[in-house]
Amino acid sequence: MRKSATAMALAVTAALLAGCGGGAESGDGGGDGGAKTAATAAPSAKPKGDAKADGPAVGPTREVTIEVAGGEGSTQVYYNLGDDNGAEQVSLPWKKTAKVTLKGAEIKAGSLVSVAPGSVKGSDGMLKAASCVITVEGKKVADNQDGALPKPCEYQLK
Repeated sequence: MRKSATAMALAVTAALLAGCGGGAESGDGGGDGGAKTAATAAPSAKPKGDAKADGPAVGPTREVTIEVAGGEGSTQVYYNLGDDNGAEQVSLPWKKTAKVTLKGAEIKAGSLVSVAPGSVKGSDGMLKAASCVITVEGKKVADNQDGALPKPCEYQLK
């Protein structure tokens, strides 16, 4: 019984494969029964730009710099810079530059670049938010106005 089921499955598969190569049998001059056409068509059947077939789509690469200043000594810094994310205790002034390549969905949606500085001692001796700046290709795109804005510097890189 198992052998006849296997034989039946093979026969159905062979019939389906023969039917799929209809280009040569439909009058285009081929005459090889479609087997060669189906075999040679398979590699080119991949859609162009298919992430699984060609790997992830790759977009532009940008040079991005994040900076923290506006005080002396050190402060805690939290940052997101492409594939480089972290938290560090840094000496001021501090700067980090990276080349960020957009990939996959980031090409359309963008990639968030951010830097959140900790507090620093101001000229009056009181703690205040440190200054932060983000530049892309040398152009300033985010600035917390010397710590006056109560939020981190953020930019959607596209």
